[in-house]
Amino acid sequence: MALPVSTAAGPVRAVSARHFLRLKLRVMGNSFRGRGWRIALFIGSALLGLWFAASGFFLFAVPGTTENGRYALLVAAGGGGLLVLGWLLLPLVFFGVDETLDPARFALLPLPRRTLVVGLFTAALVSVPVLTVLIATSGLVLTAWALGGWSAGLVAAVGVVAGLLLCVAASRAVTSAFASMLRSRRVRDLAAVLLAVAAALLGPLQIFGLAALRETDWDRLTGVATVIGWTPFGAPWTAGIDVAQGRVWAAPIKLLITVVALGALLAWWSRSLESAMVGAVSAGPTPVRRGAIGGPVAQLFPRVTGWFRRDRFGALVARESRYWWRDARRRANLITVAVVGIFVPVMVNLGGAGFAAEGEQGMTMSANDSSPVLVTLSMLFVGVLASVTLANQFGFDGSAYAANVVAGVPGRVELRARMTAFSLYVMPMLTVVAVVLSLVLGHPSWIGLTAGSLAATYGAGLAVNSFVSVLGAYSLPETSNPFAMNTGAGMAKSLLTLLAMVVSAVVAVPMVVAAALLDDAWLWLALPVGVAYGLGAALLGAYLAGDVLDRRQPELLVTVTPRR
Repeated sequence: MALPVSTAAGPVRAVSARHFLRLKLRVMGNSFRGRGWRIALFIGSALLGLWFAASGFFLFAVPGTTENGRYALLVAAGGGGLLVLGWLLLPLVFFGVDETLDPARFALLPLPRRTLVVGLFTAALVSVPVLTVLIATSGLVLTAWALGGWSAGLVAAVGVVAGLLLCVAASRAVTSAFASMLRSRRVRDLAAVLLAVAAALLGPLQIFGLAALRETDWDRLTGVATVIGWTPFGAPWTAGIDVAQGRVWAAPIKLLITVVALGALLAWWSRSLESAMVGAVSAGPTPVRRGAIGGPVAQLFPRVTGWFRRDRFGALVARESRYWWRDARRRANLITVAVVGIFVPVMVNLGGAGFAAEGEQGMTMSANDSSPVLVTLSMLFVGVLASVTLANQFGFDGSAYAANVVAGVPGRVELRARMTAFSLYVMPMLTVVAVVLSLVLGHPSWIGLTAGSLAATYGAGLAVNSFVSVLGAYSLPETSNPFAMNTGAGMAKSLLTLLAMVVSAVVAVPMVVAAALLDDAWLWLALPVGVAYGLGAALLGAYLAGDVLDRRQPELLVTVTPRR
């Protein structure tokens, strides 16, 4: 008797958002298995998020406790607008974006683009930051309810949910689109220039903002809040306040503005999502290097490393320098260093110093009144922040680090080569920062001071981050999005960054002490002493951390290898 080799197929169930939600929960649960440190980081991020949620809830609920809710519109528009702006910018420069469900893994599945966008968007809502914002902004519901009754509270609740969806959609659309830009080498330089220009404006804007806050008539800001309330930044958060204050007609219009903005962001995200599923943006045929001199090995060395010897150290430097230039995730970090290096010194020296010295006559300190100690402090922050990019340098490699383990590369050589390759790009940036800041402050003779302080703090940061990268590495998702992070890794990145910066700053404190004690003599000694201090610290860090790396190579490989 013949047996059937197949059975009748049952009805095919349509894929919905709940399938993506269940998949994310399953992936999150599997990622926690056997990794106590990841569970601890997740719990820590949840507790920290709860603290921020409680603080935000109190701030948004305070206007409801006043008699007429005088500043309710100002708090709703200003606080809500800052939340949306934070969700736009912070994932690009600090926290990254949780991409537990990598869009590239759905490329071979016959899923409509609409289904994929809705599913991934729903899965993105399951996170600690989303829950934190939801609890914090619920204070607006309490304010609207206290000022206008249950109807105003209901509209405020709808606005809070709509605003939260807008925040998540904005972060996803911006990071996905910017990731596509960074993968395209043709627009890489343009993106870097635009970011640098935007960041350069932050210093003057900060100075103007501090001056405005000192003389601000808060009642006048109500007009500004009204304008913000009619933009997507403030529309969802102010709808309930409008109902409470008698402007019922404005609520549906503001909710419509939010819905239109949300739809536009999701449409923008869906367009960039296709390139993320492919894995890279086509940049056309690879140009042929004409006039290449030397054999195949010599041609593998980029021009910036052409003067290195063709030995093991030179090969490692050449490989790392090529990665820093071509890998979108590493390139994003280089852009961040360039951006921060531009506006932080200006903000500290022109903003903080000027307003700290303001006296009773209303006279403010000018740029020429900056002190060597203050300049050294600002350089300390820039140098430390530049080196903190290497805090998870092995995480960039992922499973590719197995090649170095198999080849038996000594830890000291490995770390020195990585420091050298990274410095080939960072040191020119820091030099430009030192020169520009000295000219802006009106003290060209301070170039040695700024350059020496940067060299010392940067070298100290390299030493500290060498240990952090070996002992505190974590895996990054295998995705084409350079801002993607595994579940819980955002908290790990934040804590490691904070730890590395604090320790690096402590190691670089002798430079600040020397600036305070030596006074004018430090202007001449800063450059040679700073270079010697930074170089010595970096070499010592590579020497000591290299021994730790030799013992932990297998464990490090397991740690940085993403789990599928």
